Amino acid sequence: MEIRFVAALATLALVVSAVALPGTGGAAAAPAEAAPPPSGTTYTNPVTDPFSDTYADPAVIRGKDGWWYLYATSDPLVSGGPFGNMHVAKSRDLATWEYVGTVFDGENRPAWAAEASYFWAPDIRYVDGRYVMYYTVTDTAANPDAWDYTIGVATAPTPTGPWTDSGGPVLDPRPAPGGGYLNTIDPALFADDDGSRYLYFGGFNGGIWVTELDETGTRAVGEPTRVTVADRYEGAFVVKRDGWYYLMGSSANCCSGPVTGYSVYTGRSRSPLGPFTDHEGVGMNESRVGGTLVVAQNGNRWIGVGHHAVFSDVSGQDWMLYHGIDRDNAWLNQPGGVNRRPTLLDRLDWIDGWPVVNAGAGPSEGAQTAPVAASELGIVSADPASGHALRRVTGTLARGSDGAGDAGSIARLVPDRRHAAVVRTAPAPRDVRVETDVRLPDADGSFTVTVGGPGSAGVSVRLDTQERELVVGQGRQKVRTALPANADLTSWHVLSVEVRDGVAAARLSSSGLGDVDAEARLEPRTPLPRKAPVRLVADGAEAQLDNLTVVAAHEPVTERVAEPQAGAVTFAEEFDGALDAGWRWQHSPAAVSITDGALTWPLTGHDLVGTRNDAPVLLRDAPEGDYVLEATVRLPLGEDTVRNFQQAGLMVHAGDDDFLRLGSVAIGRTRQVEFGKELTADGTVRFGGFVSGPVADTMHLRLFHTTDPTTGEHRYRSATSRDGDHWRFGATWTLPADTDPAIGIYAGGGAAPAVSAVFEEVLVRDLG
Repeated sequence: MEIRFVAALATLALVVSAVALPGTGGAAAAPAEAAPPPSGTTYTNPVTDPFSDTYADPAVIRGKDGWWYLYATSDPLVSGGPFGNMHVAKSRDLATWEYVGTVFDGENRPAWAAEASYFWAPDIRYVDGRYVMYYTVTDTAANPDAWDYTIGVATAPTPTGPWTDSGGPVLDPRPAPGGGYLNTIDPALFADDDGSRYLYFGGFNGGIWVTELDETGTRAVGEPTRVTVADRYEGAFVVKRDGWYYLMGSSANCCSGPVTGYSVYTGRSRSPLGPFTDHEGVGMNESRVGGTLVVAQNGNRWIGVGHHAVFSDVSGQDWMLYHGIDRDNAWLNQPGGVNRRPTLLDRLDWIDGWPVVNAGAGPSEGAQTAPVAASELGIVSADPASGHALRRVTGTLARGSDGAGDAGSIARLVPDRRHAAVVRTAPAPRDVRVETDVRLPDADGSFTVTVGGPGSAGVSVRLDTQERELVVGQGRQKVRTALPANADLTSWHVLSVEVRDGVAAARLSSSGLGDVDAEARLEPRTPLPRKAPVRLVADGAEAQLDNLTVVAAHEPVTERVAEPQAGAVTFAEEFDGALDAGWRWQHSPAAVSITDGALTWPLTGHDLVGTRNDAPVLLRDAPEGDYVLEATVRLPLGEDTVRNFQQAGLMVHAGDDDFLRLGSVAIGRTRQVEFGKELTADGTVRFGGFVSGPVADTMHLRLFHTTDPTTGEHRYRSATSRDGDHWRFGATWTLPADTDPAIGIYAGGGAAPAVSAVFEEVLVRDLG
């Protein structure tokens, strides 16, 4: 089946079941659909725990039927279960989820995918009246080589299917220069306000790329553009906010069990094609790679947090869905080697122009306030014409049903011969958010939302089919935005209107997932009243509404949680003579030299990772209590060349197979900071790490040590700086309470080309 992004006008199968208000005639109204619980509902991570052991790579959309649908990759749902064909769950309130089934089965599975192919990382959108799902195909039938990754696409009339594949890949598998295939994985669609649609895809082997799609959405057109460096990011998701395009991607290994350091970073650009740069202006496509941290593990049970989707609740608060790993229960029992990656949900805040989970606190444990999913003022969102919450002023308010799609019960605003159809709500707060799915079947129609009361005091948002524009105005003061040519208003669109602190903003979106067909913003000259009804107006022709909500606008979080501070120096090794007597070598001493206030350490190929355990490490006893370990080290690794895995930095050593290390490292052609962990569990030695950056030749490194007051567990949080003044905080690793870790420095990972790490100082500080 072909996906038609260019809209075709079709007859909308609409059954009018009743007129919702007395005096307009019609049959008695059917019972309203059950409403979600009110705001104030709580949830506890993982939200998928009631029905699954693992639910990775989540994607989400609100269906026109009022349910939210959550999709996942094709790992076994529970221990011992079969590999599925991607999964679907649903929720009314975004807090309690129930399993629905798989996306594909034996009958609709894409025929062009090899029998052994997996289906990964679904991306769900709503385009021109259909649900559109992009997904990774790991192996195609046309190629005898395994792992020739590519992207497929399927459409469905409802969020649960039936899904019809397009019949072939969106873009061909991409051979890698050295053999095998590049990671053509992890698709994410973004629709822009000029009508263009972009598909982001890719991963560590090759980087994240973006390509435009043809009008059918089934094939890439033109030359793709690489937007991140190889060896760093995957799992792209793009949102547009305040004129910026934010590319978010996950970094580090997703699936290393109890040593998984997966995390999410972002950069922004004025173009969907990049370049994307972080808050210090460092690019995500540079060898010394940048990226602003969005979420990383914080020392609680959750590690490996990443591969996410972003959505807004009906109050306008953004949220992130992502998977994580319970560090104490990391693997499915059967089959072996598959990580438990359930879905987590947390608030996404925007602070100083950048997104960050829970104001920087990271993944949550315990009961949390759930997203706002239900309307206030007595409105039943999924059946907005039911009851008496909307009060007719003129024209007709009727209940109908959507026979052409999945919307179910809808509201019909029908003008009479002389007047527009007008309904109003009970008084709403001054800072209010109105959201609705809207459809205008007639080219002569328009739909208007007015907040703040009628007349010159109110702010109106008008969606006009004749002029093809979105208009925000108060009296003669107006801001107009043209709609893209391919925006078909005869199919459902999400219209949101938010008034906050005296500013009105409107956005029209196909999917409501950070994409935008049109947006406009107005600072009205006349202040709005404290409370006034919201008025909904259909003029010229009928307007149809679904999923209507009127709620108080969310209160943004504008300050980050406090970061730890380094206090006074309690120990200083400045290498101005013989080493302090407290130092000792683990294994044979390295061929270091001390001159001119620095320790020079030639790199060798020795390492502690795995079972080799022959790398020299310079250690000393750690102080009691909380402290900060700090070092300044110069390691010139150049750029854009492969120097795996030369590195140097800080070490926390509880054993040769139980340690943490923080240092600059060459990974492929990139230069990154790695905060790695090795442990021994179930007789197996495992190493994984969190990666960050950017790096300079001279780096300032810190590890903030605290002790969990309940368990006695050691916690170490990383921080790095290129100048010693501006610090970037990273992930937290833990070590057991019954260990007595030593602290120190290390260097190694590769002898060629020849290079030395130069340590200028090693400090221990109080925790400020």
